[in-house]
Amino acid sequence: MITPALPLSHERRERPASADESITAWALAARGGDSAAVDRFVRALHRDVIRYVAHLCADPQAVDDLTQDTFLRALGSLHRFEGRSSARAWLLAIARRAVADSLRYTAVRPRRADLPEWELAVELAQPRGLPGFDDGVALLELLASLPDERREAFVLTQLLGLPYAEAAELSDCPVGTVRSRVARARATLMALLAEAEQPPPVASPALAAA
Repeated sequence: MITPALPLSHERRERPASADESITAWALAARGGDSAAVDRFVRALHRDVIRYVAHLCADPQAVDDLTQDTFLRALGSLHRFEGRSSARAWLLAIARRAVADSLRYTAVRPRRADLPEWELAVELAQPRGLPGFDDGVALLELLASLPDERREAFVLTQLLGLPYAEAAELSDCPVGTVRSRVARARATLMALLAEAEQPPPVASPALAAA
């Protein structure tokens, strides 16, 4: 039986503050040339970048390259990172720009018709074992039904754990807009989960005999 539950009720699942503080500290240390801090920074956020890029990118074959490009851009810009925002938000903003640049570049090139859909990349990157997404109900399938802006807001706040204020800055919109998008995304996902839980209609004996 499918339990119609999402990861959160109304607010995001809070990521321990010390985690983001540690990652930001590693980024600042990496800026100063600490190679061990560079490794910790990349390892801590690598999965988040893959998941975010996969949800934004229309080409699953480009996800790995865009992730690598994101980190290359970030490491090349560490000297400008001052810790005014979390390193996570700073890095995801770079990932967003990397995807946008890629889309602008590919828009002027002919696109192969046989490329698999972007959902393949998301399927490979999505988290497993979230409550409410068992028994064959894939988070991927549900998220694919959302409008792009709502999906991005949900991914940033509910899956990647970004604070609403940082998600708003990253998406270049007011915090209230992000909250509205997340609320609407959650309502849609809850409705889809409830619909999936409904048993199939049973044919009447008269129809079965016919």
